[in-house]
Amino acid sequence: MKVEPYTSTPAEIFSDVKGVNIRWVIGKNDGAPNFAMRVIEVQPGCNTPYHTHAFEHEVFVLAGRGVVRTSEGDKPIETGTVVYVAPDEEHGFFNQGEGVLRFICVIPHQEG
Repeated sequence: MKVEPYTSTPAEIFSDVKGVNIRWVIGKNDGAPNFAMRVIEVQPGCNTPYHTHAFEHEVFVLAGRGVVRTSEGDKPIETGTVVYVAPDEEHGFFNQGEGVLRFICVIPHQEG
């Protein structure tokens, strides 16, 4: 079992994107056989890339305010919002608040 503050996991730059950090807080190295849990932090005025991939995401917003951009337009998100991103669905998380946009994102492990 792993029990520790999420901040014990070092933050890394998310895909070379300015103002976005990621912490891989639970993964295969912790014995999790199927899913990885990440904590992503987006600074004010910054965003994750708008992209797609073949796997799903489950997201829970811990802090902040912004939008998740979809092919159907921008959907508002804030503390307490949940987001399901289906496989191959275009998406990007944009911080439109004054503080950090922080969310948990769970994905299946990727082989490769």
